[in-house]
Amino acid sequence: MTQLEPHIFEFSKLLQLESGATLRKWQVAFHTFGRLNETLDNVIWVCHALTANSDVYDWWPGMVGPGCLMDTDKYFIICANIPGSCYGTTGPLSIDRETDKPYLNNFPLITVRDIVQVLKELRKFLGIRKIHLGIGGSLGGQQILEWAIEEPELFRFIAPVATNARASAWGIAFNEAQRMALLADETFAGGRADGGSKGIRAARAIALLSYRNRNTYQHTQTDPEDDKLENFKASSYQQYQGQKLDRRFNAYSYHTGTRTLDSHNVGRNRGGLEQALSRIKAKTISVGISSDLLFPPEEQKLIAELVPDATYFEIDSFYGHDGFLIEVEALTNILKPIIND
Repeated sequence: MTQLEPHIFEFSKLLQLESGATLRKWQVAFHTFGRLNETLDNVIWVCHALTANSDVYDWWPGMVGPGCLMDTDKYFIICANIPGSCYGTTGPLSIDRETDKPYLNNFPLITVRDIVQVLKELRKFLGIRKIHLGIGGSLGGQQILEWAIEEPELFRFIAPVATNARASAWGIAFNEAQRMALLADETFAGGRADGGSKGIRAARAIALLSYRNRNTYQHTQTDPEDDKLENFKASSYQQYQGQKLDRRFNAYSYHTGTRTLDSHNVGRNRGGLEQALSRIKAKTISVGISSDLLFPPEEQKLIAELVPDATYFEIDSFYGHDGFLIEVEALTNILKPIIND
């Protein structure tokens, strides 16, 4: 499918952030696929992960289209780009109205709860009162959980995949290591508009170690030659993946997004995880990836234990955390019979 340009909606109302900061004018980029039915209850809302965009076709191939899990002949699919990103929604590259310059390192902290406030505003603007399925992996799953707590009557089903109810110390440590790599790049630390190229490459290389696992690298990146001294396949892979992200993303948005991940805790100011997750009324399908090191299965099992009448499924995957993007057939086989019931 040809990539579509996102819809852009500009909000004039003040956005009060959880940190106490505000955004005076802000906009949201979003994509839609399929059509709303007459009863306005065939909506699937997708929440994306850290460096994705609102075009689900672009980053989750095989999930959207006729006959797929998100069947465009049956459902109306929406995905909105998160604040702090560089794909159309207000973020560090946006112009700060007070300085008439890009925010860059001065962009405020955006929490997962702040993202949900933006999604709620967009939902109201679109006139959507009921969502058949809310789905997302990783940071996307964190948004889904927050939203289902905020608006318990909104969703019929939710599917948080390879995610958690609270950021783990392990995940925060990985994110901090990536930010240290960004700040070690003088062009980023100095606030250059085009800064951070070397930093984001190094940060991505760190992240990849958590997205996959030892067995994945051993199988796909081991050199066939026994006599090599340098120029190893695994080294080239890390370099390539860093360059790839540098070409399509932005270092300031990456820094912002990792802080967003760290902020996640659905129990904050709600009496803890158990009390917060007990508010969810949607039929919840919590999905884990067997080899996920970053969001291990016990985190999705905990969600299923604390959300009333939730069900846990596990995908046996070789690909670690990235399995939620790759194991499309397995995820479809889990969810399709449930949401089409």
